[in-house]
Amino acid sequence: MRKKRAGTRIRIPDPRYNDVLVSEFINNIMEGGQKHKARRILYDAFGIIEERTKLNGIDVFKKAMSNARPMLEVKARRVGGATYQVPTEVRSGRSIALAIRWLISYASARKERSMAQKLASEFIAASTGEGSAIKKKEDTHKMAEANKAFAHFKW
Repeated sequence: MRKKRAGTRIRIPDPRYNDVLVSEFINNIMEGGQKHKARRILYDAFGIIEERTKLNGIDVFKKAMSNARPMLEVKARRVGGATYQVPTEVRSGRSIALAIRWLISYASARKERSMAQKLASEFIAASTGEGSAIKKKEDTHKMAEANKAFAHFKW
C-alpha cells in the first residue's frame, strides 16, 4: 500500500443538546455554510414536535433516526459480463448517513410551509414507523432480500 488510509474525523457535538448525531444532522441540512440557519431549522422542528406530540423532540428525532437506518443494501458486482445486485450489510456510519440523507430529502419534498415543519412531520412519521424515509428503508431491504441468491458473490 502506498498511502495510508484516511482517518475518521472527531465530530464536535452541537451546543444545545451536546449530541454528535444532532450536529451531523445540522451539517447535512446546512446549505452555503449557513450553520446558524440550519441549527435554527432543526431546533424549531424539535419545538414543533413537542407542541404536536407532547413528547421530547430529541427523543422523537433519535427514534426516527433508528427506525430509518438500513441494515442491508445491494451493491452492483460485475461477474463474467453480467451485473448482479449483491446484498451486503451496511456499516454503521453509512447507515446513519443514509438515514440522514433520506429524512432530509423526503422532508423537503413534503408540502408544508417551512423546512422546520416539514422535518417535524417527517420525524414524527418515521418515529411511528411510517413516512417516506421508512418506505425507502423497507424497499432497500426488500431488494436485498430478493437478491439473496447472489449473496455468494460478496467478496
